[in-house]
Amino acid sequence: MTERIGLYPGTFDPCTLGHADIIRRGAKLVDRLVIGVTTNPSKNPMFTPDERMDMMKSEIKRLGLNNVEIRGFDALLMKFASHVGASVIIRGLRAVADFEYEYQMAGMNQQIDDSIETVFLMADISLQPIASKLVKEIALYGGDIAPFVSPAIKEHVEKRVEEIGRRGEL
Repeated sequence: MTERIGLYPGTFDPCTLGHADIIRRGAKLVDRLVIGVTTNPSKNPMFTPDERMDMMKSEIKRLGLNNVEIRGFDALLMKFASHVGASVIIRGLRAVADFEYEYQMAGMNQQIDDSIETVFLMADISLQPIASKLVKEIALYGGDIAPFVSPAIKEHVEKRVEEIGRRGEL
């Protein structure tokens, strides 16, 4: 029997509790789950790819998952999926807007390589509003991000905000 490998790609800038939920649940569906930490300059990253990979490694350790590995990539998703031997791409959905975008991406990815399936996991209802972009914005304006990220990620984000400077001081 061949090993079923799943790929959960994203920028994870930073990793939220929503991401952690999808990772925890996705790891149950496959023999091995590869977390593909990718670059996306259009998302205005707060952390470098190496920093994000290090944070993801600590999150995986915190979750106690032994069938998960972290890999960085800067390539077409389907080429990377094939490279790591993935038969499944796991994507998290929070809202209808996510579905529309992800549905289009899944269709394009199927056109590129129809041997790799896309599986959508709905985020836990309590985690659905969480988005990395909003976590960064809240942190930059001095808000509390503890409800949205693990304590270790909160520490990293707050340190980075100190380095780059808080915004919107009254």
